[in-house]
Amino acid sequence: MIQHSPEPTDGHLAQYRSGVAARLAGLPVETLRVWERRYGISDTGRSAHGQRLYSDAQVRRLRLMKQLVDQGHPIGALAQLTIEQLGALAVVPAPRAQSMPLRVALVGPALAPRLAGGGREMLALDIVGHCRDIHSAQQALSGIGAEVLLIEISELDDSVVPAIAALREQLGVAAVVLYRFCASATIRQLRAHGCLVARAPTDVAEIVLLCQAALAAVPAPSAPLQAVRTQLGAPPPPRFDEQALALLATAKNSVECECPRHLTEILLMLGSFERYSQQCASRNADDALLHEQLNHAAGAARVLIESALERLARADGLPLPAGM
Repeated sequence: MIQHSPEPTDGHLAQYRSGVAARLAGLPVETLRVWERRYGISDTGRSAHGQRLYSDAQVRRLRLMKQLVDQGHPIGALAQLTIEQLGALAVVPAPRAQSMPLRVALVGPALAPRLAGGGREMLALDIVGHCRDIHSAQQALSGIGAEVLLIEISELDDSVVPAIAALREQLGVAAVVLYRFCASATIRQLRAHGCLVARAPTDVAEIVLLCQAALAAVPAPSAPLQAVRTQLGAPPPPRFDEQALALLATAKNSVECECPRHLTEILLMLGSFERYSQQCASRNADDALLHEQLNHAAGAARVLIESALERLARADGLPLPAGM
């Protein structure tokens, strides 16, 4: 019977000591201890007695790592992946590395020579383009048909984040960024832009694994923005301008009801948000699509409230704009 640790570090998640976590993940406890010592695989909490405590999510991550190691993936590369990346990699078809090599574009002065000496592992990659630095990459790598962008910058700082994000967006590919020294804040910025970020490995097999994991984690492309606009259609223009709403909000009605004022306030907010969503900054195509959908939702809600306000105005004899 599995015993929960009596010293949880997280109040809403079950906690397991190393031995229990190893059994749940299907690992020998000795293997887990080696992984902990050599690769720092989990940022675990500690009990009052200094014992490592694993959460349910960390146990699931260990189970995925065990599955992937059994399939031949190196633990050194797996240790740097999130649970989402591990899960995506676990469903990558195994034959792809043999029959369909990944088309990879390289950025970095030393990457091509390093990979050239990779031996058999390099059969999994097809290098379709290469340039020495990130600033010349947009022109050098345009239109090459890569699936994965592999970038190596030894001393990585936040000044290159915009260039990396723009290049990934331009090429429309998965991205792996390798570094030797880098601030945690820069890593978080790059991950927010959809990049897989890892300390540069010495083993070419680990680089191949990182490229496969990055590609597996890329979501399916969204519908083009114009297609969504066509599907949604444009809401009709507002039937009440702000002056008409102000008159309705202050007009006397037969039963001293405040509903006209409440409805006009709702319409003012919806109209303002509808205009705001049209102007809101979009970082990429998915952002633009989201704001288009928000704009349409606000417009559709506005139409419903306008109809309700018109019915109320007619019932109470309130002033309506000319033409209504």
